Amino acid sequence: MSKRTPFLIAALTGLSLLAAVPAAAQMDSEVEAALNAGTVGEQADGYLGFARPPSAGLKAKVDAINIKRRQGYTQVAQSKNVPIEAFAASIGCHTLSVLKQGRAYNIGGAWAVKGAAPIQLPSQCGG
Repeated sequence: MSKRTPFLIAALTGLSLLAAVPAAAQMDSEVEAALNAGTVGEQADGYLGFARPPSAGLKAKVDAINIKRRQGYTQVAQSKNVPIEAFAASIGCHTLSVLKQGRAYNIGGAWAVKGAAPIQLPSQCGG
């Protein structure tokens, strides 16, 4: 069993728990529009980030979503006795693997837009 396996198992378990609160329910129309426009995107660390400078209102909304994500990650990570950052990153790996075409994403500090091809996932994701 690799070092990653316990984290991936915890992530998959956590995904089922986090799926109880759909991602869309976490976001309002301004955040959805920013995701669609590429201003906001998913990051490999499991959190939303800014591909372009946001307005103060958008930043506050994304920060609130990230706080909720961290709370969820913390709860599951603690119940599985894994580091929160590792669990969050495993969720980031999953999110990047199913990201919609046209959405912005960040791996290793570089922003890109998802095309038709699968995203080249970072090594932490097994990519």
